[in-house]
Amino acid sequence: MSVVKLENVDKTYQLGETTVQALKQVSLQIKQGEFVAIAGPSGSGKSTILNLIGCIDTPTGGIVQIDGKDIRGLNDTMLTRYRREKIGFIFQSFNLIPVLSVYENIEFPLLLKKFVSKEQRRELVLHFIDQVGLSDRIKNKPSELSGGQRQRVAIARALVTNPLIVLADEPTANLDTGTGDRILSLMEDINKTNGTTFIFSTHDQHIMEHAHRMISIRDGEIVAA
Repeated sequence: MSVVKLENVDKTYQLGETTVQALKQVSLQIKQGEFVAIAGPSGSGKSTILNLIGCIDTPTGGIVQIDGKDIRGLNDTMLTRYRREKIGFIFQSFNLIPVLSVYENIEFPLLLKKFVSKEQRRELVLHFIDQVGLSDRIKNKPSELSGGQRQRVAIARALVTNPLIVLADEPTANLDTGTGDRILSLMEDINKTNGTTFIFSTHDQHIMEHAHRMISIRDGEIVAA
């Protein structure tokens, strides 16, 4: 089953009087449970694809379907709700809240969801803290963690809402090679254990080596999938 389907997608941006075409007739499908890297040089359009899959942006032309739903028909409120329900995000800069503990950072997305009780939140947060190996750091603030530990918190936060898809934008960019490889191995294990679909945007060779499938993009066009 395809959880992501793009058909003849164009995306243009207006910069002053200049029209920039970020994507040109892009078509691709990603199945549930895949571990995929979208690779290409800076400015190739890979982050634009991630933004469309993440319901952060909408296409100028073509069809973007996430879990069978065409996002073109969704308004901003509906996109936000759909993104909250279906998508988890992992960023290269971690995007943790400095004043919150490990537990509180991971719990935060659950506070935005209705009908999740305090007991359910605690059970979910503790489960994913354990899954990323940070049970001994539960009360620490981000400033008290290493880069690899911060990225583990970010992974747990992305997973705690049980998303259909996790999008990772250059998740190892701020990590040394050894730590980056361990983080990738952790995400690969979670992919196998939970069946969560992981989609990476990258030009990092290490991520390309871990990916089970590569989608190459250049100048806004898919060159290999």
